[in-house]
Amino acid sequence: MKRLKRGILEQLVAGTAEPLLVARIDSPDWPVVFCNPAFEDLAGTESVRGRPLADVIEQLLGRELALEISESIRSGQETTIPLELRDREYLLALKPLSAGDGAASRFCGAYWRLAAGAPASAGSELHQALLKAKRRIRDLSRDDPVTGLLNARAFSDVLAHDWAVAAREKTSLALVAFTLDDFDAYVEVFGRHAAESCQRRVAQAVRRCLRRASDVAARIEDGTDVKLLVLSHASEEAGVHDFAARISTAVRELGLHHPRSTVAKYVTVSYRISLVEAGGDGMQAVDFLAGVMEEATGD
Repeated sequence: MKRLKRGILEQLVAGTAEPLLVARIDSPDWPVVFCNPAFEDLAGTESVRGRPLADVIEQLLGRELALEISESIRSGQETTIPLELRDREYLLALKPLSAGDGAASRFCGAYWRLAAGAPASAGSELHQALLKAKRRIRDLSRDDPVTGLLNARAFSDVLAHDWAVAAREKTSLALVAFTLDDFDAYVEVFGRHAAESCQRRVAQAVRRCLRRASDVAARIEDGTDVKLLVLSHASEEAGVHDFAARISTAVRELGLHHPRSTVAKYVTVSYRISLVEAGGDGMQAVDFLAGVMEEATGD
């Protein structure tokens, strides 16, 4: 069968009532490369093309859903997410796409499918419950049980993906490793359960400071040491330092009492920053992560 011309396909997609967009996910910030008028009507804007996908989703659905959608896209699996937007129920379908013909370009299609019935039927409610259960199972395999941030394995997967994209585009990545100051002494005073609660509070402060849905945070145990890591797509060291300082301030402002701290009377964090051009000098993602962990442990 003869391939349809691109113009014909674009006219066909533009005429559908189902909102959809396509983002290129092998480029930094995952720019939106196509959206149809139905999506522009849903989003209430005409300036979507070229913008980072995470920013578009965050503006439309909020930060929590934007983070979840970003993680789903990174997993490379076709996913359906139930959500509510403007008092209507949708199923957001995320589908990995490729250009074909052996091309290396990678894309993701996002389709907003209106759920049947308003209010939802019993069948729709059951479907959404199953989808939520599926998402929960996925989250359990990727989330750190103490803080809810990514665990070490999931973070390594994200870093490997983003490193490959940044290396291809010759752009930079930044890693910030946070260490809770005198935390062994905190555990001795308050015990393990209080220490885990403290880490959850600190992790929540870190998450609130993330600037984009493309920024990710994780908790990684290195022997008896614990680090909170943040991966950011950044090009200027000064901006990364400001970002890390904001997180440090947010943790201090939690006002978590620490009677044996040598830094302050509250829980505080120290941090190490590494900003590199991905792939430079033959460096790999695992080398980047190992170097940051070693430097942070050496404090």
